[in-house]
Amino acid sequence: MEHTEDGHYVVISGRRWRATDPAIPEDVAAQLRRALMAARREVGVLLRAEKDPAPARARVQLAKVALGERGVPWWEQTPDERRRRWETGLADLT
Repeated sequence: MEHTEDGHYVVISGRRWRATDPAIPEDVAAQLRRALMAARREVGVLLRAEKDPAPARARVQLAKVALGERGVPWWEQTPDERRRRWETGLADLT
């Protein structure tokens, strides 16, 4: 995966996406990625069942924010703010 020079973004198929916060411990990042993928799968299940996917989409948002991929950019946060962000996200998702 290609990163921008500053490491803030990844480039996938020519499109720039915010990178996951590199300060997140790998075990925590893995838990957050599992929660993200489960929520994404649930969005699909709900859409195919013609049900409201809003609750699952809210979990996608929580996981993306916890990973630093949405919300306040992780490079603009203090180390304490970054830790609180992923700890809160993990607690909210589990």
